Amino acid sequence: MRKTVVFVVAAVIGTTALTGPAMAQSTGPAPSQASSTSPAPSAKAGSVQLNVNTAINQTLVDKYVRDAPNVALAKCEGPSPTFSSPALTFANYTPGPFMGADANISADVELKPGTAAGTYPLTVTCGSQTYTTQFTVPAAQVAKVPSGAAKAGDGSMAG
Repeated sequence: MRKTVVFVVAAVIGTTALTGPAMAQSTGPAPSQASSTSPAPSAKAGSVQLNVNTAINQTLVDKYVRDAPNVALAKCEGPSPTFSSPALTFANYTPGPFMGADANISADVELKPGTAAGTYPLTVTCGSQTYTTQFTVPAAQVAKVPSGAAKAGDGSMAG
């Protein structure tokens, strides 16, 4: 009985050792596929977005954040990529790659003065390719506290 168990265990270990490397080698692309210059069928050719999609806060994508840094990001091939939008100005173009974003170019973004809340286009042009998305601008927060309003923490509400 003991010899049979030892033999079966040795056979399983031997088979695993022999098939393990073969399986690892078969998971990569075939040599003829690796030398192909065409992109994978499911790969996106390009994209553009406002703010990064992070694991921390996914709600910032394509939303302008007032009183915080905003960044336009794009994945595109071609010379001299440029961002454009009727609501934004762009500065400090920076080549990527970037952690947490599928992009190869970024630019700092500022909201143009007087821009109302709403939805606006964001476009990137890379050579002859153009990619567009929509982003939202929230309404501005109240800048001045109304006269007679309660002030939290100053003791005015104590009785």
